[in-house]
This record gives sequence, structure tokens and C-alpha cells, in this order.
Amino acid sequence: MNLPVGYRYAATYAGIRAVAKDDLALIVSAVPANAAAVFTQNRVQAAPVRLARQNIKSSRGRAGAILVNAGNANCATRTGDRVAQATCRAAAKLLRLKPNEVLPASTGVIGVELDPKLILGALPSLAAGLTSDAEGDGFVRVSRAIMTTDKVPKTASEEVKLRRGVMRIAGMTKGAGMIHPQMATTLGFVLTDANIPTAALRGMLLAGNEASYSRISVDGDTSTNDTLILLANGASGVRPDPKEMPLVAAAVTRVMQSLAIQIVRDGEGAEKLIIIEVRGAKNDAAAAAIARSIANSPLVKTAVAGSDPNWGRIICAAGYAGVPFDPTKVDIEMHGIPVCKSGLAAPLSEAELKKKLDQPDCPIAFTIRGSGKGKATFWTCDFTKGYIDINASYRT
Repeated sequence: MNLPVGYRYAATYAGIRAVAKDDLALIVSAVPANAAAVFTQNRVQAAPVRLARQNIKSSRGRAGAILVNAGNANCATRTGDRVAQATCRAAAKLLRLKPNEVLPASTGVIGVELDPKLILGALPSLAAGLTSDAEGDGFVRVSRAIMTTDKVPKTASEEVKLRRGVMRIAGMTKGAGMIHPQMATTLGFVLTDANIPTAALRGMLLAGNEASYSRISVDGDTSTNDTLILLANGASGVRPDPKEMPLVAAAVTRVMQSLAIQIVRDGEGAEKLIIIEVRGAKNDAAAAAIARSIANSPLVKTAVAGSDPNWGRIICAAGYAGVPFDPTKVDIEMHGIPVCKSGLAAPLSEAELKKKLDQPDCPIAFTIRGSGKGKATFWTCDFTKGYIDINASYRT
């Protein structure tokens, strides 16, 4: 992975997790970067979410570091705000930044007090251990340190050749459960070494998020800690021309889509990735609403888990999406095989389709004929007993 220049990374075990593996990490830019972020829409919001949002605003979209911990969400506690503020101040002092140039993020158990001494005590050695891509595996270590129930780390990168040179984009994310975004149910950090103005950067983030993190679901639960950050530090010396901005934005979106799909593929207990394509809705928003409804249906997800071509559950879920459509104009395909035509069962070989449904990917196409040009893609996963096993003992 060819990482963007001008960033350093470090991870360590601070004692926040019950098991001895990295749970505290830093991502530091050589110079304060232009920054954009989106956060959870849950009314219950963790202290680091509130502080990160405040810092982005007060710094006018500048950030020099991301401080992230796993093992404790620092949410719904008596001391959450004080912990977030104290740890950001301490990190800023070590890194010679302003406190509002440090963006905090946390993931883990909700409602358990986070001892700030664990982070404060680990920060000096963490900062001393910062390395660039050329010096070590810091990026990979950070991607592992932010994991909770994830089975694998999730990273993606791209290079974009522009008129003035090459810019690089790299991202990492975590998430396997509590995935049901209206923005980004996860932690996600995307970095680039291009010089991109803050306003343009925010536009890229919003568009990329809408086509990626906001189009995934594992279980219909939106977390209290969702944070997605995009940094551009300009360390490459490459500033895209205005005409090149769409090319850059497309690359940012592709990195985000890769990260988002990796989350769903690694969903808690998941064995299959489900790709839902909706076409022919009145507009894109209507198509997305239908796709989201299908994706969040436990009956659809369990049918796919059992390789059952039960298309009735699909049209049922679409029907309560709150989007008007004529059921008699609906066609549905699973693995490219028609299962529903004009709202009625299509002739098919269930044995042939069941064999295809045993595969790790399950494409579902939902088409409304003659209604409109709206389209959307949504990614989800199947529901298995493994999801229950993981979440029945998550806290204990």
C-alpha cells in the first residue's frame, strides 16, 4: 500500500481493553491538515463526537492529529466530556498543536467510565513511537488498534495522476456491528496528501459518504460514536486544478466504498455479502429508501443466510419503505435469475438458484418498470446465529 506522504502513525496497549492488545492510536499530520467530518445522527452522542464536532468548527476545518481509543466508547458516563478534553489537551501539548487541532474518536462499550489516566499515561510513549510509512507498519497497527468485534482490519488506497503530479489517498475503518447509517456507523479515517481547500474537501466527504457509508447496513443499529474524518495535508505539493476535482472526488468515493463494503463483508456473524440494486424509482432518494428497507429486513437477511429464494420478503420490505410504487410493475432478480415478474412469481429452477445462493455474494436486483430513473446500490449481509452469539456476550 502506497500511503500518502506527511502522516505518521502509532498504536499501543493502554489497558483500556480487557485483553492485552493495542487499544490507543494516533494519526498525525506533518502540518495541520484541512479537515472535514461527519458524525452520528443518534440523539445519544459520545463525548468524543461532541468534542470533535466542536473542534472542527472552532479550528475552521483544521486538524493536526486524530486520537482514537478502542475498548470504551466514552459515552453515557459522568466524566466523558472531561476525559475527552483532558486527553486532547495532553496530546496537543506533546504534538505542539492547539487543543482544537486534535480530533478524538472512541469505540467500545457504552456506559462504562473511561479512566483518563490510562490514556494520559500512555500518550508520551505513543507520541514517541510515531512512524511514517517508510519507517514501519504504523498505519497497519492503527487499523488493527481500532478494531472491536472486527475479524480483520479494513484498509484501502488509491493513487491519482494529476497534471501537477501524483496524489495518494488511503483510508482505514472499523465496524462489524451497530451498522445502520444515515451517515457513517463506524470509525473511518481517510487521508490524502493533496492540497484540497476545506470547502471542496467537505463536498467530497459528503458525496463520498452518501455513496458508501450511508449505503451499508448490518443490523439496523446506529451507534453513538460514528465518526468519519477526511484529511488533506498538501504534503505532496499537488493541488488539483478545478477541472481535476471530479477525478479526485471519484477516487475518494472509491476508497470509501471499498472500506464500507469491507465492513459489511465482515459483519458480525455474517457469511454472505448482499448487494441490492434498485432501479426505476421516481428519484435516487426513493430508490435508496427502498434499497435500505430491503437491506434492513431480518426476514430477507435470514432467507439469504438459508439460501432460500424467498422473493416475497423482498417485495414486502420494499412495500413498507414509504415510497409509492405499483407492485404490478416490479421485477426482481437474484443472482441474475428472475424470481418475480410484474409482481408475481416467475418460473425458475429453485435447485439451480439455491446453489447460487450458497455463494458468498448475493446480488439482488429490484426494478420498477416505467416509473422513473431513480437508482441506488446498497450493501448488507445475512443474519446468522453467529450475530446472536457475539452480541449476547459483548459486554461480559
